[in-house]
Amino acid sequence: MKKAKITLHPDFRIGEISPRLFGAFLEPIGSMVNGSMYNPKHPDADELGLRKDFYSALKETGLPAVRLPGGNFVSGWQWKDSIGPRDQRKAHLDPAWFQYIPNDVGHDEYLRWAEKAGTEAIYTVNLGTGTLQDAADCVEYTNHPGGTWWSDLRRKNGHPEPYGVKIWCLGNEMDGPWQIASYERDPRGYGLLARETSKMMKWVDPSIETVACVSSSPFLAHYPDWDREVLEECYDAVDYISLHHYHSAPVDMPRALLAGYQAYEDYIRTEIAVCDYMKTKTRSGKTMMLALDEYGAMFRPRGEAHLGLAGRQNLEMFGLFRPDRQYVRHDPDDWSTRRNPPRTWEMQQTLGMASVMLVMLHHADRVKIGCATGGLGALCATDREHVWKGAAHYPFIQMIQWAKGDSLRCEVDCERYDVPGYAADDMNQYGGFTGVQTVQAAAALNEDAGELSVFVINADAEEEQELRLDVRGFEGWQFAEHIEMYAEEPGMMNTWDHPDRILPRKNGETRAEGGVLTAVLRKESWNVLRFSKTGK
Repeated sequence: MKKAKITLHPDFRIGEISPRLFGAFLEPIGSMVNGSMYNPKHPDADELGLRKDFYSALKETGLPAVRLPGGNFVSGWQWKDSIGPRDQRKAHLDPAWFQYIPNDVGHDEYLRWAEKAGTEAIYTVNLGTGTLQDAADCVEYTNHPGGTWWSDLRRKNGHPEPYGVKIWCLGNEMDGPWQIASYERDPRGYGLLARETSKMMKWVDPSIETVACVSSSPFLAHYPDWDREVLEECYDAVDYISLHHYHSAPVDMPRALLAGYQAYEDYIRTEIAVCDYMKTKTRSGKTMMLALDEYGAMFRPRGEAHLGLAGRQNLEMFGLFRPDRQYVRHDPDDWSTRRNPPRTWEMQQTLGMASVMLVMLHHADRVKIGCATGGLGALCATDREHVWKGAAHYPFIQMIQWAKGDSLRCEVDCERYDVPGYAADDMNQYGGFTGVQTVQAAAALNEDAGELSVFVINADAEEEQELRLDVRGFEGWQFAEHIEMYAEEPGMMNTWDHPDRILPRKNGETRAEGGVLTAVLRKESWNVLRFSKTGK
């Protein structure tokens, strides 16, 4: 059996874990809005046509935050056409995803749904076709108590109290060539727009914080220089930068999926370096924080890939000018037009998502917002009629519940492996990964609650591993439980009919003696090792 060792000490603290770190992302593509969130024909629909079964299940998870309403969609969305009586709203085309937007779900429905789900809304304004004035009006409509045209209109539309949205994203992926009104070739132009928009929004509501876009993918040729040029214009006016990354692995390279944490580590470290350089250059006293507000890890079938592009992307690569492409009108009660990602290899993809969460904990001093793109479906899987708990629900909710307090550095000694370079498509091309850890870990010390939680992934698909966890520095603490989750067969998945195929369970064989814990980690498994402070 392979052996691994993790060493922890209470003095090796990284930083305070933000309550917004384990959030989700919402955009009207696929079925997440039209079908899961909204379906007035569903037997459990409320007075707004929102599915009570969905938002009630999310509320039970304690989901801290959701970034909405997009996404690429938002760069062409006109929020002012989505408020008021539904029969008076304007329907539009959505060029981002080639769909009709009837605005049945509008600005107020998004925010009222967040209230019903018990989660904080992180709002993205349109800085593609939208204007600085549109963004300022949106803050006024949303957050001002009353006595102005926009705030009184909100009250008239059924929400007397301000929504109190605190985090505002200044556009979406503004460097992407696929983006409506992209600033791909004008980073300083976007930086100035972000600066002036942030100023005016904060003048409307001084309590808010803003998030500026930087490179929306580390694959793009202008990364990270685009980021530097943006921040030279707006560093002093914004509070966070927005990072996006989707790690893909071909199905025939399963070991590549759990190597993707290295791509996130490199991306985050590079952005921290850019921000700290700008802090020095601008003589600022502010340390910029990071928002990884779109991310995912998934298997993806190999597509056509033109090698040697080195991040240079042209519009044709994104299928933007296909003459056969037709706009789709989605009926929330008819799922036949939906783009639903396959949920096969559920345990492996669950571990892929969890590995990104561990990376965010590794950088808890700087990464303060995290929004998993598939987070809502991970916490609450849905189809046309039902909701249930997929495998990803359990690590996600355990992080929400137990990753609190301070993040601790984990010193991991384990076997490693290499992954050769590969190209999933023109966009997703990796030069390879070296020294990938077969055991990945992060830890949270919540002294107020007297809890220490160690989150561990065994990424080895072939063998179990014997783990020795050295916690001798935690005098007065005792081992409480070892929770593990794994799939008996690689292709297993939870469904509405069989929601219990992959479940967490307690491992009663794990032992701790003299400050050293010994446990067996199942192959391709998720593990939580919990300790409690004596007397708590």
